[in-house]
Amino acid sequence: MPGFDLGTLGWNAEFAEQLEPGLVPGRVAAAHRGAFDVWTEADAVRAGLPGRLLHDRIDVAVGDWVGMGDGLIRSVLPRRSAIVRNAAGLTTSAQTLAANVDIAFVVSSLGPDLEPRRIERYLVTIWESGATPEIVLTKADRLEDPWELVAEVEAVALGVPVHTVSALTGQGCDALRARIADSTTAVLLGSSGVGKSTLVNRWLGSDVMATKETREDDDEGRHTTSHRQMLVLPGGGLVIDTPGLRELQLWDVGEAGLDATFSDVEELAANCRFADCSHEHEPDCAVLAAVQSGELPEERFHSWRKLQRELRAMAVRHDALLRKAEVRKWKLRAREAQARTRLR
Repeated sequence: MPGFDLGTLGWNAEFAEQLEPGLVPGRVAAAHRGAFDVWTEADAVRAGLPGRLLHDRIDVAVGDWVGMGDGLIRSVLPRRSAIVRNAAGLTTSAQTLAANVDIAFVVSSLGPDLEPRRIERYLVTIWESGATPEIVLTKADRLEDPWELVAEVEAVALGVPVHTVSALTGQGCDALRARIADSTTAVLLGSSGVGKSTLVNRWLGSDVMATKETREDDDEGRHTTSHRQMLVLPGGGLVIDTPGLRELQLWDVGEAGLDATFSDVEELAANCRFADCSHEHEPDCAVLAAVQSGELPEERFHSWRKLQRELRAMAVRHDALLRKAEVRKWKLRAREAQARTRLR
């Protein structure tokens, strides 16, 4: 591939100030096992990490700006935004889904599998990331009247744009594409089979991203994206396609993400009699009163409480990991001191 205009990839003076002298700037376009596709001004290259960064387990994600030297990624520049989840499984470790993203599209298909609770979880993660969330409801052509489902989503995505599209008929696709301006990076997040790759293919004008054969009840196909990949869109702008997410466990999310997603509940909580109200049994609790009156749906209240508990549990695990890391550092320093003593 020819080289890239770094400005169209989002390069700016802020990133330039953070680049170490002597290194060449590049942006990570795809992540593979042990290697990364990096776009530079001169070329598109496949690069790895030097032993030092491998030992430090440096986090490199699609969308990262990096400093290149001798064909290797020598440094990762500070991120403007990062969408991070707790890696799937029983381990406690961060997985960065995309970095330096401006817009994060939460993609879900219209139908019986639409889950407002899942969308709330995505919104908490995205608001905390520094990116701006928007909701994309695909396969609108399958329903004569999708607006009841759209209203369910709008009720939990307060202040967030909600788009209804069909990659099959083209409904809403051009308007959604217009949201990705020149030098803007967007990412598509959602479960497998909701039409993310099909939507990207429509924007690109060709079947760049593979999709499975369609089923009778799946006119748009199911994507087979196996890794995160960034693509340049015709006319400017970039989009990161991602594999389907079976689960989205929160990672190091503060109060900002939760407050932004549940701003309606937070407004109610401000009217509670006690500033430290737990919203369980206290008198004059405005949140419980809203649940009892039907002003606040019970499902949304329980979702808010569940995510609060999850964040507290994650904070406890983080503290435990930090303590373990400090113990390891202390033991390492002690061994180094003993070695120096023996040498004397």
